[in-house]
Amino acid sequence: MPSTAAFAETAALMGDPARASMLTALMDGRALTAGELALAAGITPQTASGHLGRLATAGLLSVERQGRHRYYRLASPAIARMLEGIMAVAAGPADPPGPVRVGPRDHALRQARTCYDHLAGRLAVAMADRMVERGQIELSPDGGAVTEAGARFLQELGIGLEPAARRRGRVFCRPCLDWSERRPHIAGAVGAALCSGCFARGWLRRVEGSRAVAITPGGRLALERAFGLELG
Repeated sequence: MPSTAAFAETAALMGDPARASMLTALMDGRALTAGELALAAGITPQTASGHLGRLATAGLLSVERQGRHRYYRLASPAIARMLEGIMAVAAGPADPPGPVRVGPRDHALRQARTCYDHLAGRLAVAMADRMVERGQIELSPDGGAVTEAGARFLQELGIGLEPAARRRGRVFCRPCLDWSERRPHIAGAVGAALCSGCFARGWLRRVEGSRAVAITPGGRLALERAFGLELG
C-alpha cells in the first residue's frame, strides 16, 4: 500500500495545470514528443521537459527513445483510469442546474472519444448498453464478462477475443465510468480490441489535436446495423 506521502506527491503532480494538460493530451493512448506536449500545455519546450521528467520519475509516464526524439505515453491503463475518474469528479453533478452551453469541440468529445486504448462518450456507452441488453456482455461494479453470444457477435464483426485474452497484465473486460455520460462503457482488453477494430475497418477516424473521434459515413451505417443504434 502506498504511503500517504507518495499519495500526496502523486496528487500534487497532477494538480499543476500544465502537467494536467499534458496528461490529458496522452489520454488517447498515443505517444507524443516533449514539443507536442508543450504545445498542448501552452508552455515552452524547456519548461515541458522539466514537468515530463517529474511525471516519468513518479511512474505516471513511460519514455521511449527513437532516433533523436523521446516519446512520452501514459505508463499504464491504470493511469488512464485514474485520470478519467478525476475528470468524472471534476465535471461536477450529473444534473447541473440550468442549461449548459458547450462548444463544438466539447460536443465532439462527448459524442465519441478515446479513453487511452478504448472508446468513450455517447457512442461507446450506447454500444455497451446494446450489448448488455442483448445478453452479449455482463457489466457490474465488480467487473465484466463476455458471454458466448457476445463472443459470436464480436467474431461476426471480425474482432477476435483470442489476442485480447492473451494480453498479459490486462483485465480482460471491465466497465469504465464515462466522465461525460456518467454511465459505463467497455474497457479492458475487450474494449481495446473493439476500439482498434473500429479504427482498422475505417468506421472511426481520429480528430487531429483532440481525443475526439469522428464516425465515418461507412462507419455510421456499419455501427447502426451492428448495434441497432440511431446515430443521426
